[in-house]
Amino acid sequence: MANAGSGSLATILFLFISEAALLKGAAQEPVVSQNLVTDNVAVVEGEMAIISCRVKNNDDSVIQLLNPNRQTIYFRDMRPLKDARFQLVNFSENELRVSLSNVSLSDEGRYVCQLYTDPPQEAYADITVLIPPGNPIIEAKDEVLSEGNETEMTCTAMSSKPAATIRWMKGDKELTGKPRVELTYDKMYTVTSRVAFTVNKEDDGVPIICIVDHPAVKDFRARKFLEVQYKPEVKIVVEFPQGLTREGENLELTCQAKGKPQPQRVNWLKVDDDVPSHAVITGGDLYIENLNKSYNGTYRCVASNPLGESYDDYVLYVYDSRAGEGAPRTVDHAVIGGVVAVVVFAMLCLLIVLGRYFARHKGTYFTHEAKGADDAADADTAIINAEGGHTNSDEKKEYYI
Repeated sequence: MANAGSGSLATILFLFISEAALLKGAAQEPVVSQNLVTDNVAVVEGEMAIISCRVKNNDDSVIQLLNPNRQTIYFRDMRPLKDARFQLVNFSENELRVSLSNVSLSDEGRYVCQLYTDPPQEAYADITVLIPPGNPIIEAKDEVLSEGNETEMTCTAMSSKPAATIRWMKGDKELTGKPRVELTYDKMYTVTSRVAFTVNKEDDGVPIICIVDHPAVKDFRARKFLEVQYKPEVKIVVEFPQGLTREGENLELTCQAKGKPQPQRVNWLKVDDDVPSHAVITGGDLYIENLNKSYNGTYRCVASNPLGESYDDYVLYVYDSRAGEGAPRTVDHAVIGGVVAVVVFAMLCLLIVLGRYFARHKGTYFTHEAKGADDAADADTAIINAEGGHTNSDEKKEYYI
């Protein structure tokens, strides 16, 4: 009844003001358009909406605001409608601004700003009520995965307006999902997105994140961490010695095995032979004392879990007891090489000097012989003359028969 009375009062006021406006228009020049404007409003359910009717070049014309049912909410600064959620924020000759608190879905619709001019003007403000979705829910096809397998996950955002959008992230990598939108009986939207991907061992512990985008909420997300099982990873570490393995020394190897589930035991074996009888195996450690060359070969550490078996190899080669003492020997060889080079060089120089000496004296002999032959009557005389001109031919004379 209160609403009906308010509507009747507004109608009477409207007729009265319309008539006054017509009389005013007949007596004066036509008014210039006041350009009545307003704005559409989007508001989250339960929050406050502001409706503003603004006028330019107003000539004292009356402004009023009507709801979608054409009921007067405010006439100038008076509120005929008995709804206390509407409150006057500002009233002047150029603006009527009204607030609506605790907005519900029933408040959605087209509101009307009216200006009593000749002819009357109207502008419309559409209020859209946003309803955020419920908390996103992630469901996984498999709770525990094995490396190399494919899995599926779904994320659901229920009862929103408008429909939400869903994005997927695996760690810092975006995945592509397939959305499905359903309109429910109460004109709400439920969105479900499905994503499929293959996992590997590096995905263990990585979060899968469902991100819901909606005008009413920010950073709305849910996450689920992957649990991926994988076969062991095996690595042999040499604890001792750090350098070459020599005869008489000790060898200590450690087998590091990691997997999911964690391998409970590891085995040591020697490829194509037996592990030395006095080798000590403690868990993942292999210890051999007093090495000799009969221990040469490939030693293998094997670890397994329900997903498979893996191994790593270490090739043992035992060197002589003095092997690896390379630094001092390298210095000695260098010194010896330098000495040998100096000696060879000196010998070459000596040979060159001797060669030149003999060549010089050989030339002098032939010259003296030639001088004696010029004046000698026979060969013996020529030789005597070449040796210094001695005339005693009986000395050192030889006769041939």
